[in-house]
Amino acid sequence: MTIALVILVGFVGGIFAGLFGVGGGIIFVPTLALGLGLTQLHAEATSLLAILPTAAVGSWRQLRYGNVRLRVATVVGIGSVVGVELGVVVAVALPEHVLRRLFGLFLLAAAAHLVWRTRRT
Repeated sequence: MTIALVILVGFVGGIFAGLFGVGGGIIFVPTLALGLGLTQLHAEATSLLAILPTAAVGSWRQLRYGNVRLRVATVVGIGSVVGVELGVVVAVALPEHVLRRLFGLFLLAAAAHLVWRTRRT
């Protein structure tokens, strides 16, 4: 059952990543933490590694369609590497319950932002 759930989560996360450019972490982390019983920190770390092939394939496909701005992607990528280093230091230092609540707040903020943008159009 666990293998089937992991495959399904990967499939759904991949579809969302291909459609919207997001989805991996939003789908993977809650499922890994709640569905598979990983700690919040382990779920986030596992999600980061699982997103690598999804991001690589999605980026390659979008690049072929001419949808990638390489200069912007490079700058965002460099900033992300610096940010992830800082984020890992903070995540490891925080208690599990604080990290879980912060992730929940992030999900709520992302959802609110999407709703706000959708209502504007």
